[in-house]
Amino acid sequence: MTIRIGYFPNNNSLFVLRHNGLLERYLPDVEWVDLRELSAPPRVDPRQGLPTLHSDWLFEDGGYDFIGTGFTPPITGLGQGRDLVYVGISGPRVENGRLVSLESSGIRNVADLCGKRVGIAHGSWQTTLALLALDREGLRWDDIVPVDVDVNDGGAALVRGDLDAWVGAYPGLAEVEAAAQLRTLVDTEGLFSHPSLWFVRREFAENHRPELEAIITALQESDAWIVANPREAARYFVDDAERRGGTADLDRWEAALRGRPFGIGTVTDDFLDEQQRSADLLYANGLLPREIDVRDAVLPWIGEAVTARVSTTMV
Repeated sequence: MTIRIGYFPNNNSLFVLRHNGLLERYLPDVEWVDLRELSAPPRVDPRQGLPTLHSDWLFEDGGYDFIGTGFTPPITGLGQGRDLVYVGISGPRVENGRLVSLESSGIRNVADLCGKRVGIAHGSWQTTLALLALDREGLRWDDIVPVDVDVNDGGAALVRGDLDAWVGAYPGLAEVEAAAQLRTLVDTEGLFSHPSLWFVRREFAENHRPELEAIITALQESDAWIVANPREAARYFVDDAERRGGTADLDRWEAALRGRPFGIGTVTDDFLDEQQRSADLLYANGLLPREIDVRDAVLPWIGEAVTARVSTTMV
């Protein structure tokens, strides 16, 4: 059986695993699916809903069997009735990004964002960060004008004045820091832990346990390699950007990878509490079509498998 793995640069672990060949030692018959090359549905109005692309492709022909994303996509999938289960999570990535404005804008805090254009890569962790920040100030989603921007384009839009605020992430945020004076409106720390995470169809987990365990093992080994070789790992991202006609800074990618946690840990109660709170807020603000219980997406044996491999692969 061919196992199909979805990947894209935003999930650093899977992107590196795609290029370093470690998974093929365990699963010779693996096919890599670049999410950027899959057909995309029409963009969702960020005022009214969430894009479902990442979870949809777990269940559709031509998609994949395993995917890693940021914080929000599994919530979105569960809200669409998708029968998916969590595999594991990274450590907190609170240093990865934050909500910023231009110092010259006059925007001093989250409360000043009422009626303002806030740039987010909609459907990602950026949506959750913005919503949590608003909720902490007693504001709702419809108090701002959310603008869906590509993760690589938001910084330039902020500098041009097309946005009033932006949820930025490194390494792209470093480029904006070098070009303009920014004000931090809210840090990720204190809002949520912002881990990377991985999830699959329940059917795949239940019927292909050896293959799923092999993926977990390979990811752990690959993440350990990233920690030991951050500059070599950064080169994969730079080469990819150049192949696609763009540019990327090797030093900034290396710095970004050095600042991120690697390794797959077990799904914790604290993480599930964060997911549940976020799901409840997304529903209450009209972005999720139904209420969900995120603990329905937990299979205990997966946590046991992750724990067993953490002790043998991360050094």
